[in-house]
Amino acid sequence: MTNAWTNRWDERYASEEFAYGTKPNDYLKEQLAKLSPGKILFPGEGEGRNAVFAATQGWNVSAFDISIEGQKKAQQLAASNKVSIDYKVGTLEELPYHAEQFDAIALIYAHFPANIKSLYHKTLSKYLRKGGIVIFEAFSKNHIDYLAKNEKVGGPKDLGSLFSIEEIKADFDHYHFRELAEVEIELNEGVFHNGVGSVVRFVAEKVAN
Repeated sequence: MTNAWTNRWDERYASEEFAYGTKPNDYLKEQLAKLSPGKILFPGEGEGRNAVFAATQGWNVSAFDISIEGQKKAQQLAASNKVSIDYKVGTLEELPYHAEQFDAIALIYAHFPANIKSLYHKTLSKYLRKGGIVIFEAFSKNHIDYLAKNEKVGGPKDLGSLFSIEEIKADFDHYHFRELAEVEIELNEGVFHNGVGSVVRFVAEKVAN
């Protein structure tokens, strides 16, 4: 990751206000309710709203991001909710996760740079046990059209950082998809996710290593 990329997120998370609010993502909340708590990883977790929610539901939570400002806000949110999360700062390749460490991985608006996003998906998959679950929601490639009409809905402005169902199937080719769809939703998440957008959502079970 470049310093400019890190600085961008540090700047966004440095304000007192939570950029995407303090409440969990609706889709994540809905899907976690269907699972028994275990060990879960939140990549690109920002200010911690989803990780902290999972911890309040009994999950053993790990998270990471490149932004130390995001980590500070996440720890603040965890303390106010009287839970603890293991939140690390760094890029994925720098962090000490190991094979089959997690029962679930939650990728919620984890828009990694286009040149590494597939590699990151495949690397993260190694850290999930066989039978483990991935929960995913992020902006689709069609979201570009929504963003052009309303910048307040948020999301990357480069097509390569957005997702298609075809890309998801390729990145997670050894998974059974319980559901996989591109849908139009209305977001109301803090300052930077407001309005109608297009997302790819899925829940999938790892069936092979």
